[in-house]
Amino acid sequence: MDKKYAHIKGWGIDQDPKNNPNYPMRSDRAGDIAAQRPVQQIEHVEILQSIERSHPSAVIGTTLPPAGCSGVLRRIAFKYSENQYRHWLTLLLADRVQLVEGWVEDVQEGKYPKLFIIKNKKIHWEHHQIRRVKKLAVTGLLIWGICKILKSK
Repeated sequence: MDKKYAHIKGWGIDQDPKNNPNYPMRSDRAGDIAAQRPVQQIEHVEILQSIERSHPSAVIGTTLPPAGCSGVLRRIAFKYSENQYRHWLTLLLADRVQLVEGWVEDVQEGKYPKLFIIKNKKIHWEHHQIRRVKKLAVTGLLIWGICKILKSK
């Protein structure tokens, strides 16, 4: 254990294998369980992988491969390191874009999303009527003000 970090509380707590909660389980078998890699799952679809990893995980998700605009955003996100905001923010944006893509697909299939029910607006209206009325009033005033400004120009 490195002594220069010994002043940090809890530093090196995992150094002693006998202090590891799963130590008895690990010592009963020949070799280290963590060193035995499972068989690699066969890739049938495109798998996006972090640039920090040299190989893909042994088990991968293949049910929803990257596609459409959200897929393009995900490919862009995985070009950056996981310690950068642009990686995670791009993935968040891709999730939102994929949600809208799903709504568009539903409409194309003749299924119309019930956004009022999905967002629980009925419950929100029942429990937060004053807040909702204020929000509607402010929104109305903003729209009215913008229209007045645009009309005067």
